[in-house]
Amino acid sequence: MSDNTKATLNIVLVEPEIPQNTGNIARTCAATGARLHIVKPMGFTPTDKHLKRAGLDYWHLLDITYYENLDDFFEKTRGGIYYYFSTKAPQKYTDIVYPKDCYIVFGKETRGLPEKLLYDNPDTTVRIPMISEARSLNLSNSAAIAAYEILRQWDYPELQNSGQLREYDWNQ
Repeated sequence: MSDNTKATLNIVLVEPEIPQNTGNIARTCAATGARLHIVKPMGFTPTDKHLKRAGLDYWHLLDITYYENLDDFFEKTRGGIYYYFSTKAPQKYTDIVYPKDCYIVFGKETRGLPEKLLYDNPDTTVRIPMISEARSLNLSNSAAIAAYEILRQWDYPELQNSGQLREYDWNQ
């Protein structure tokens, strides 16, 4: 991304089933400033203790929106630029130059995204490479891999890019 305007990454979970995955993705969103979009139905409630535990104390940093179904999501985000992550995709996720404010969309853990949606969007359907014997990566790992590739392309806007030791000074 060549300009310095703030860009927002949007991570979309379609019908998530496992609360710990959603909690981990929520934590990634909170730590990166990404917005989380959850498309119902969910396999758990937003008050699930496993969901909250996975997100730890980051919930106050989270920008989250819920949608009743995929039609509701697309209606309320009309005009968005969407990238669909799937093991069935024809191209690698690193082949794409992601525009600011894009949406990265992930399907449910057991079935992924609807094949018709993928078929209708071949240019924006991408995969994370893995060996052929592996069925898939964990959903929260996939979301983190994708998020950080996009943020890398955008030069990590508004993220702290250096750390500090507690007992030592890097500048000595």
